Amino acid sequence: MLDEFAGRRPGLPPLPARMRRLPIERGYPVPWFVDMVDGHYDFRIQDGRKRARALIEHRCWLCGDFIGVYLAFVIGPMCAVNQISSEPPSHRECAEYAVRACPFLTLQEPERRTNRLPDEVVDAPGCPINRNPGVALVWITKQMYPFPCDGDYLVKMGEPDSISFWHKGRPATRAEILESIETGLPILREAAAKDGPIALAKLAEGTARALALLPAA
Repeated sequence: MLDEFAGRRPGLPPLPARMRRLPIERGYPVPWFVDMVDGHYDFRIQDGRKRARALIEHRCWLCGDFIGVYLAFVIGPMCAVNQISSEPPSHRECAEYAVRACPFLTLQEPERRTNRLPDEVVDAPGCPINRNPGVALVWITKQMYPFPCDGDYLVKMGEPDSISFWHKGRPATRAEILESIETGLPILREAAAKDGPIALAKLAEGTARALALLPAA
């Protein structure tokens, strides 16, 4: 029988069943959304066609299979403030694998690598924060509301049924989560200040709502 895990890096968590059919590149399973450049997968680049399919056909962003009732978003703490994701949702087990195995999230690169990206690659819609937040969230909800932005779509996430916080592949502490929020808020405040008092008030409201989701010390 063929070894379905052949070629994977040692030490990675067990693959969810739905992700076992994904190709392997440089020892990592290639998420369904990843695009190819010069015959190789580039984990930094999303396939725009699959992005549209994920939203229209209700497919998992990571494995490509159909999603059921529960939608799991992998986001940073700043997305918990405004409840907006630039990426479609996934299955819970696929999302939890990502926060435990993704090199960007677990090895803590300070920011996303942009060297040698093709000229035609564009940023995600909205106002992406190009830093590693240090903490990732798995936000699980039953509702999502895609809306147009910058010629593409963002997703307003419904209220969470459950939420978990992760740091370097393990559950995050309250102190780690607070540090991530406190270092990211100035970026959101600067953007909100340009839009005026109403935007600043909404930011304060969203910050209070996000802080209420944190685990106890």
